[in-house]
Amino acid sequence: MKIAFVGKGGSGKTTLSSLFIRHLAAGRAPVIAVDADINQHLGAALGLDEAESAALPAMGARLPLIKDYLRGTNPRIASADTMIKTTPPGEGSRLLRVGEDNPVYAACARTVRLDDDASVRLMATGPFNDSDLGVACYHSKVGAVELCLNHLVDGPDEYVVVDMTAGSDSFASGMFTRFDMTFLIAEPTRKGVSVYRQYKEYARDFGVSLKVVGNKVQGQDDLDFLRTEVGEDLLTTVGHSDWVRAMEKGRPPRFELLEEANQQALRTLRAAADGMYEHRDWQRYTRQMVHFHLKNAESWGNAKTGADLAAQVDPAFVLDERLLAAPQPA
Repeated sequence: MKIAFVGKGGSGKTTLSSLFIRHLAAGRAPVIAVDADINQHLGAALGLDEAESAALPAMGARLPLIKDYLRGTNPRIASADTMIKTTPPGEGSRLLRVGEDNPVYAACARTVRLDDDASVRLMATGPFNDSDLGVACYHSKVGAVELCLNHLVDGPDEYVVVDMTAGSDSFASGMFTRFDMTFLIAEPTRKGVSVYRQYKEYARDFGVSLKVVGNKVQGQDDLDFLRTEVGEDLLTTVGHSDWVRAMEKGRPPRFELLEEANQQALRTLRAAADGMYEHRDWQRYTRQMVHFHLKNAESWGNAKTGADLAAQVDPAFVLDERLLAAPQPA
């Protein structure tokens, strides 16, 4: 299952995504965690110190390797240089699987150890820096995540959890359609629900499954406010946590000591995500992938690569869970 955490800056989405990742790992589920935010804090939220977080390999810096691997023997792609962030897979493409070892994970992922030998694979786009100003753009780094998601096939009880960039920046590409479930973290304030309204409007035509998680909820008035503003999309709420406060100081207790109310909220999130499995529509997923690729090809991709990127679309190919058992191209 592919799961996104979104919300305005400061809403607590990184903290809640890290708690959800810990919850999944504690149950021994295979998890790939991806930090796709401009502010790269997911590693620290998962317990890495400053040096370990800084040493995480940047996916954006390894984009040529990612493209070359995913291209495989796909005859519709003339070279890795003609691949853009929305390039869809086709016959001959290499796919990513959650539990496997491959050159992309070797180059871009690091194992983070949690409690009781639980662990996750952590990938990061890389931090925003001066070189990203002007000609370059942070979206080119996030593009590495989108390309990997386009080529990832996953099954039940496998999880890819992405801490997305804040606000509505996710709509700069088609990446917001790449998920089985999107959890929007909202504080009980007008600013807190403004991103929800934007997301709801943008996602309406794409069948995006969206649920709101109220954060920093302190009482009935906060709960009533969120219920009024987001209605049935409110899934659960999270309140004050001494465990989180200790984690933010770099001294997290054992995860099993997280408050029961917050543990229950995490169980609710997992149940909601797992409940989407029976609704997975790989045909629609592939159509949307192609839609955004053709859109990007026409608006800038063809000019940038000097190629007709529409020709990369394999009309007979559908990214499907049944491909989990298929051998990779040589």
